[in-house]
Amino acid sequence: MPCEDTSALSNGMVVLCEGLFQQNNSSISFIDFNNGAVDNSFFANRVGRQLGDTGNDMQKYGGKIYVVVNISSTIEVLDASTFTSIEQISMINGGTSKQPRSLYFHNGNVYVTCYDGFVDVIDTTSLNVIQRIAVGTNPEGLTVSGNKLYVSNSGGLNAPVMDSTVSVIDLTTHQEIQKITVGLNPGPMITDQAGDVYVIARGNYSSIPSRMVRIDATTDQVAEQFSFDASGVTHFNNKFLVSYYDYSTSQNTVGLFDPANEVMENPSFMGLADVTTLYNVQYNVGRDQIFVSDAMNFTNTGYVRVYSNAGVYSHSYHVGLNPSKMVFYD
Repeated sequence: MPCEDTSALSNGMVVLCEGLFQQNNSSISFIDFNNGAVDNSFFANRVGRQLGDTGNDMQKYGGKIYVVVNISSTIEVLDASTFTSIEQISMINGGTSKQPRSLYFHNGNVYVTCYDGFVDVIDTTSLNVIQRIAVGTNPEGLTVSGNKLYVSNSGGLNAPVMDSTVSVIDLTTHQEIQKITVGLNPGPMITDQAGDVYVIARGNYSSIPSRMVRIDATTDQVAEQFSFDASGVTHFNNKFLVSYYDYSTSQNTVGLFDPANEVMENPSFMGLADVTTLYNVQYNVGRDQIFVSDAMNFTNTGYVRVYSNAGVYSHSYHVGLNPSKMVFYD
């Protein structure tokens, strides 16, 4: 049973901890900025059950928080104020798991990449799947530029024969209108202020390196491939933080990239001596701080490490297993 505490959340953050694949141990932690207290059973305490197997994404839209649980094939919809359950959407198609992966919100819809080769469109009022859009194999990241949705098709489950394309979807018709070849195993995506789209083509983790690629959203052609290593990218005011974890050397880097001039201003923007395994980076505008998820060795519980806007380490919070996405309550 859920606990009786349904007080509104404030001055803190929730952290999605993925857990381990097929171990059914995903969780969500709450960090209270007032006193530094951490509740690593926050989802179970508020909802009265476990989250499920392999939480992959968590975002806030309107008055709701959406959590993608990949292997369990569910999307948890929670009241953003009290973190109580509104709906658990089953992502099963004809008895087969869709394996949802990532979320993107636009004009009252949530677009969900599903590893069965589709993007599901969910109406955020009815919480029903209203359409399925066929894309490439094992789609992952999404972003919007203008009236187009861009979807990276990783083909990750088909390794070593992975996909290398980005699907372009017309948001008026909800139909794929083009595929752009960007490089092997594309994943995270982001749009800059000018409307250009960036995607991380992650290669094969050995002979083909992971690179960031820019797509000109006017022509829908690849405009540039950058020479630096990259495995993640996030907004940092009008610039990007480009992160990279090297699985062979266990080295972590976060660089400061200027999309207006297409240049890496500082390839070692953050001092990451306190980070063991860089897993995710998010910037919180309200607190003007950078938050880094540290997965440690992937089998022990992890940390959220906090940095100033100059990339200087401040302090850490001990959270659950493989922390990734964060939602802030300012």
